[in-house]
Amino acid sequence: MLTNKPFVESLNEDTEHQPLLNGVPQTGGMRSGKVYLAPGADCGEHTTGANEEMLIFLFGTGEAIINNKEKLNVGEGKVTYIPPETVHNIRNNSDKPLCYIYCVAPAGANSFDKLRTSGGK
Repeated sequence: MLTNKPFVESLNEDTEHQPLLNGVPQTGGMRSGKVYLAPGADCGEHTTGANEEMLIFLFGTGEAIINNKEKLNVGEGKVTYIPPETVHNIRNNSDKPLCYIYCVAPAGANSFDKLRTSGGK
């Protein structure tokens, strides 16, 4: 049983990485943070392993590079989903800053169905 409590975190205006959720014991496993990429910068190629990831773009434009080949246009007002075990990188290919929030969570088989059938919303 989780004993964590609801809270509110303010986004800062810094251009450094800002951790928001740090996983257990703060959450049931979700991690999150704010990323700021200067023009021409990228977050670095990586995978979140067995976790799934959602990116919420606050401002700017760029591209998500998936498995070193597929390129998806990303930016303000867009949400991107990255499945587990997917190699990816986010690159700011514009002349303005790119900022987004990432949310990484354990990908459990039928976890949403379990939540729905237990009365969660």
